[in-house]
Amino acid sequence: MPSVAVVGAQWGDEGKGKVTHLLAQEADMVVRSQGGSNAGHTVVVHDQVYRLQLLPSGILYPGCLSVIGNGVVVDPELILEELRYLEGLGVDTSGLALSDRAHLVLPYHKLIDSLEENSRGERKIGTTLRGIGPAYADKDARTGLRVIDLMDRERFPDLLKEAVSRVNRILGRVYDHSGVDFATILDMCERARERLRPHVADTAVLVNDALDAGKRVVFEGSQGTLLDVDHGTYPYVTSSHPVAGGVTIGSGVGPTRIDRVVGVVKAYTTRVGDGPMPTELVDEAGEHIREVGHEYGTVTGRARRVGWLDAVMLRYARRVNGLTDLALNHLDVLSGMDEVKLAVSYETDGGVTKDFPASLDILKEVRPVYMTLRGWPSFPPSARSMDDLPRTALDFVRSLEEEVGVAVSIVSTGRERGERLVLRDPFAPPV
Repeated sequence: MPSVAVVGAQWGDEGKGKVTHLLAQEADMVVRSQGGSNAGHTVVVHDQVYRLQLLPSGILYPGCLSVIGNGVVVDPELILEELRYLEGLGVDTSGLALSDRAHLVLPYHKLIDSLEENSRGERKIGTTLRGIGPAYADKDARTGLRVIDLMDRERFPDLLKEAVSRVNRILGRVYDHSGVDFATILDMCERARERLRPHVADTAVLVNDALDAGKRVVFEGSQGTLLDVDHGTYPYVTSSHPVAGGVTIGSGVGPTRIDRVVGVVKAYTTRVGDGPMPTELVDEAGEHIREVGHEYGTVTGRARRVGWLDAVMLRYARRVNGLTDLALNHLDVLSGMDEVKLAVSYETDGGVTKDFPASLDILKEVRPVYMTLRGWPSFPPSARSMDDLPRTALDFVRSLEEEVGVAVSIVSTGRERGERLVLRDPFAPPV
């Protein structure tokens, strides 16, 4: 049985939760490999909306083991809050496994995140202020604390005291801040320890054993390709690797264990935070898409920037992820518009290019070259195949496939779980 990695092919918020939720129905395990509480996603089941931040979508399915891998940075306070939230909605959370190698997000990370963002002024990145960047910075500087440290009742207080002492020196000298209180943070961590202990495991062993046993494993992506710290629109990126390569590092499996890579994409483009966005719409069409698509952040509530679908970006995402499939979400949001557009190349001062530039100075000056297509009416509720879609909607899907060079395997035609077209078995071997 193949494994499937689900990745965002844009700037995040593509609807990966819905796609993962679809795959989780047939999966034995869902694994999250990077990001933190900055990566919220929304899943709708029978009119019940679940807003998740750290927990994988598989948590909503009894019998499906949900794994938070070593590449995720975990806020102990928030994960307890999320567990209480789901349990209050009647969800059984016993099927959660938390990597003992995952790093912790602590209150001082969130404080540094806020102070640093404020210090940037007009050059702010647009971070969610959840402490993710500072936690990854500590990880790379080899000064971070891990879940395995938290589980050590005797040793953890000394490790935390050393970390707080170091952080307070930085807070005072760099930000002229009075610092954080060691006892308060320690009390929070000790309360979290015993609640989380039953879930802590060497998750790389669990995942590899599942693959060895022929289990169906879904790797759930967070954020999107253009937010990758290496391959995204740096510095307006996250601090981890949302691309398919990050799945292997963040879950402890080798690259040969991943059989299919599904790139999730909206039928238009959205972005949160600052940085260039070539197809951005600041007119009535953009406002219409934002309102119909409910384009507001799951974590922050911020209005997302909206633009036409960008095939230049998606070709780039295809290359860096090795995409085998596309899952096209929110096609219904464009229903009722007279015309829709697809950016197929960029005009620059040096000519026309179909490649996505690394330079933000170039990216903010490019002029998208659009393919304009006729719009379509709303989809019939009975739509069960591509033949049930309006001809012009089908033209849009086929144009996307041709421009990007990847087949569309899943089409979402509405917000509900059943409003989708599955064009081929997501767990079938790649063609």
